[in-house]
Amino acid sequence: MEISPAAAASASASRPQPIRHLCLLGQLVRRQPLAAVGVALLAGFVVCGLAAPWIAPYNPSAIDLLHRLQGPSATHWAGTDELGRDTLSRLLWGARISLAVSVSVVSVSLALGVAVGGLAGYLGGWVDTALTTFAMNTFLALPGILLAIAFAAFLGPGFANLVLALAIGGWAGYARLVRAQVLAVRDREYVEAARALGAGGPRIFFRHILPNIIQPVLVQAAIGMAGVILAEATLSFLGLGIPAPAPSWGSMLNDARLHLFDSPHLVVFPAIAVAGAVLGFNFLGDALRDQLDPRTRLELGM
Repeated sequence: MEISPAAAASASASRPQPIRHLCLLGQLVRRQPLAAVGVALLAGFVVCGLAAPWIAPYNPSAIDLLHRLQGPSATHWAGTDELGRDTLSRLLWGARISLAVSVSVVSVSLALGVAVGGLAGYLGGWVDTALTTFAMNTFLALPGILLAIAFAAFLGPGFANLVLALAIGGWAGYARLVRAQVLAVRDREYVEAARALGAGGPRIFFRHILPNIIQPVLVQAAIGMAGVILAEATLSFLGLGIPAPAPSWGSMLNDARLHLFDSPHLVVFPAIAVAGAVLGFNFLGDALRDQLDPRTRLELGM
């Protein structure tokens, strides 16, 4: 059965346009200083992570015992660690690792969450009961960081194992959010119209339901990036993250524990890096939430 142009236009007009809302983020940045701060922090974080091989002044793994535990100077802007390695170079490469881990973990968690939550919300019935009761609630009942520590200890250190451990501990939150949003829109008029015109389940979900629920998911993903950075730093601090000699912010903090008083710069700079990245993603999440909430946009005059 062919869909008439009028029906297609009506269905298209009844759907929001997330891309158009995201393009208006620049207006929100100009109106909210914290949003501008978040965008600036994230821009610096992304640039440092992507351009680390070109902007790092030294090899992050090069050992120079003659210049160990030096404070910030013109030669080493952030000082050196206990092996004489340049702290600034290790921070830049650590940003690269944190960026790769956060993007990978959120992508995997989001894919699992959309799949499981979409099935539970769209199909309903015993499928919803099984997925919600025995899958989502089971993982949500356990603290995410403890679950990640358990899986990381079982799988061993490494990038792939770290991503898998963090994704296992974080997908359930996305699944519950997607399920709630699908339940709210699956009986809307445009969904019923598409179903009456003969559209199949996958087409209805990806063409009519998913575009209308993606807004809160994007906000959750932005905030989830901050949580992943903290979790990666925690696991690396415990020796369960990226193995040495790869520079990770968490492992740098762990190595700096013994020199907290005689070389405090070894703690200060990685801590500032972690705090800046987390604050940037949190500010971005707040900005997206304000931008995608109609009531907030009306209050801001947007």
